[in-house]
Amino acid sequence: MRRHGFLIDMDGVIYRGKQLIPGADQFITCLLDRGVPFAFLTNNSQRTRRDVATKLARMGIPVDESHIFTCAMATARFLAAQKPRGTAFVIGEGGLLQALHTNGYAIVDDEPDYVVVGEGRTFNMEIVEHAVRLILRGSKLVATNIDPNCPTSQGLRPGCGAIVAMLEAATGLTAFSVGKPSPVMMRAARKELGLATDETIMIGDTMETDILGGVQMGYRTVLVLSGGTQHDDLARYAYRPDLVLDSIADLADEATYAAVIGETLPLVAHESLGAAL
Repeated sequence: MRRHGFLIDMDGVIYRGKQLIPGADQFITCLLDRGVPFAFLTNNSQRTRRDVATKLARMGIPVDESHIFTCAMATARFLAAQKPRGTAFVIGEGGLLQALHTNGYAIVDDEPDYVVVGEGRTFNMEIVEHAVRLILRGSKLVATNIDPNCPTSQGLRPGCGAIVAMLEAATGLTAFSVGKPSPVMMRAARKELGLATDETIMIGDTMETDILGGVQMGYRTVLVLSGGTQHDDLARYAYRPDLVLDSIADLADEATYAAVIGETLPLVAHESLGAAL
């Protein structure tokens, strides 16, 4: 069996809200038992790696911090490579702050090298006004991601992209985004697992982030229909996933798993894929 590994989105793939998607835990257990490298990718910068791992463990998925790769981590590492030991004014929460500190960044209120924006529910117009002034004075605007909204158990709430859009409109400048589908995050996560491009498989439920990012990087891509995308939506996109499945639980089937890793694509999978696309 060829060497391979997985980058896996979480919300809509592993769980919906606080509910585990049936069969997701068995698939992850299978990967752990086989020693297949994998990482969960999230565009949520609020939580630390430990927070995310704990949430998954409470759902019955026993992973540790090494299996978590967040847009906050990707952003902090990118900035540290661009300007080591720099400074940032941050609109965001604990996960982003910790990632920046871990990578040698100091959080400041005045004359920062960067204004860094992540998810957060504690910002107010005073913070936004200060960020606008800093950007207009020369601080560079960086977004952990540009997702316009975030799903919650109560419904959608404004995401990082909504906050960034307000800053862009006020300053006339465009943010640099690091999270999915940016190749910065997609490449960094692959390297974290020690995989080559043709050994990497991206599993996600969102065409605009998970699948687009995987396609742009040359990864094999698997779209699951357990989240935000339905069959009828696929006709709207110029790009396509390599395989479409109802749920990540379908990967418990050996023939489907073989198709996903590129070993053998059975006739039934061909027919299913053709019908889906």
